[in-house]
Amino acid sequence: MNLEDVGRLAESHPGVKRKGTEARRAWYVDDRLVVRWLDESSVVVRAGFAARERLLADHPGTFTLPPRFESHMMVVVELEHADPDALARGISEAVDLQRRR
Repeated sequence: MNLEDVGRLAESHPGVKRKGTEARRAWYVDDRLVVRWLDESSVVVRAGFAARERLLADHPGTFTLPPRFESHMMVVVELEHADPDALARGISEAVDLQRRR
């Protein structure tokens, strides 16, 4: 997986738009963060705390939770090890979480 794959997954959801800068690409729905480039090898995906625990348990090879993110509603994805279906699930759940109702 790479950042272009992340963008395609995010933009496959209605209303998701790319924002940010070239150095800090991010995708938003209704002006709320869905997924953002963290560094050359990883992205962060928004996730409610319960959803985050499910993602970590169901896809430990895709999602991680570094200590600096424990208090945030996010999960980290190391793109080199990401399962495309797991990442698609995480992004889909993030879109649902962030969409204004």
